[in-house]
Amino acid sequence: MIDSGTMAETGSRSVLPARRPTPLAAVVVSVLLVELASGIIQGFLGPLLKGLAETLDVTAADLNWISIVNLLASVAFTPVLSRLGDLHGHRRVLRWNLAIVLLGSVLVGLSRSFPMLLAGQVLQGAISGFFPLLVGILRNRTTAAESRRGIGVMVAALVGGIAFGLVASGLVAQKVDSPTAALWVPAVAVSLVFAVTWPLLPETDHRPGGSVDWAGSLLLCAGLVAILLALGMGGTPGWAWTSVRTLVTLAGGVLVTALWVAVELRTAAPMIDVRMFRRRNVIVVSLATCAFTFPMLGLLIANPVFLSASVAEAGYGMGLDPLQTGFAMLPNMLALAVGALLAPTVAAAISDRLTLVTGAVLMAAGYGAAVAWHFSLWPFLASTAASGLGTGLLQHATRTLAVEAVPPDRTAVGSGINELLINVGGSLGAAAILTIFAAQTPTGRALPAAGAYTTAWALCAAVSAAGALIGLLYHRTGSAD
Repeated sequence: MIDSGTMAETGSRSVLPARRPTPLAAVVVSVLLVELASGIIQGFLGPLLKGLAETLDVTAADLNWISIVNLLASVAFTPVLSRLGDLHGHRRVLRWNLAIVLLGSVLVGLSRSFPMLLAGQVLQGAISGFFPLLVGILRNRTTAAESRRGIGVMVAALVGGIAFGLVASGLVAQKVDSPTAALWVPAVAVSLVFAVTWPLLPETDHRPGGSVDWAGSLLLCAGLVAILLALGMGGTPGWAWTSVRTLVTLAGGVLVTALWVAVELRTAAPMIDVRMFRRRNVIVVSLATCAFTFPMLGLLIANPVFLSASVAEAGYGMGLDPLQTGFAMLPNMLALAVGALLAPTVAAAISDRLTLVTGAVLMAAGYGAAVAWHFSLWPFLASTAASGLGTGLLQHATRTLAVEAVPPDRTAVGSGINELLINVGGSLGAAAILTIFAAQTPTGRALPAAGAYTTAWALCAAVSAAGALIGLLYHRTGSAD
């Protein structure tokens, strides 16, 4: 904490004037409220998806675009917001971040067409900046051990928000006649959080000098979006895998990403220091992050649609109404929160390496069980709880290891890189599920065949198993990279 009442320059780092210390309780409450809002935004659509498909006249495959555009927007927002927070103050940037998300939430609430809903989802993609900016605030005021526990609590708050969003939107959809009334749930939540946290959030005490690497940001955004767009659209009408459109978009994305690497290696203050990826542990954590977010976010649309479908209508599903669907998704969310809270204790007992492996094995087991047990509700919910527990362990482990790999004055960037990889892995998962659903949706039908779900769960089990093998490559603390 800075005690001096004057501003001084020391090298490239500016020391800011002392301000009245913010009580730790206020910091924690603010952090938790922002993460709760983030969770509500991520969870509220689940119970509404089947109804939205009917109201907006789209197929279940089309609904995957909600995840894809949100994740692609996150790819664009994450590095810029993270770097701006480290340079100009995490609180200041977080306030702008909340304003962007609020605007997107209002657009979602006003949506009466699928394109407008997608436009709102693009702006809501800025929630990817919440976590790295909050970690910057938290790490600035806590020890390493407290920071680990704090990240666990943040993940649990995020999951709590998802659970609340599921139940709240399901309840609104159940009680209000308008099929789009529940779309206002995020706008209400973000407005309340914005008002409450404005006077409570503390500012970062010190910041490094430098500027935003705008060229690197634009190149990274363009390259990743092009790659993920080609993979997401590949195999759909007009985007055959061998078509010129698909191949040019994919090749262009790869070339732009390669150019981004070359530019970053020659930039004095790069957005992302790609030299970090020469370290074995950085590569392992990055791949483990993509491996667990591929199924976690890839199934964000598929599972609630499956729970909402009925045997009479589609030949499969549980036939749950919106509120029941929200409650049915809680075992996965609660298990995820438990995993995140237990992760520091588990890591201390069995090592970070085995925590990565254990989380991935639990996810693989859960998705494998879904393939076998999706005919009855309770066995299916047990399978989602198993995958949720593994996801919670990996949520905490990868986020903690990513933050600890960078110096304190680049905390938000370190966390932002991890959030970027979460979005990349999730985008790949959503794209894969979109392709599977589109290929197995009969002409004139809104819902895919039952085989689309079993194929998706089996693919997610395989990716999670690969994540376990990747985790085995992580060096124990103190080992050389």
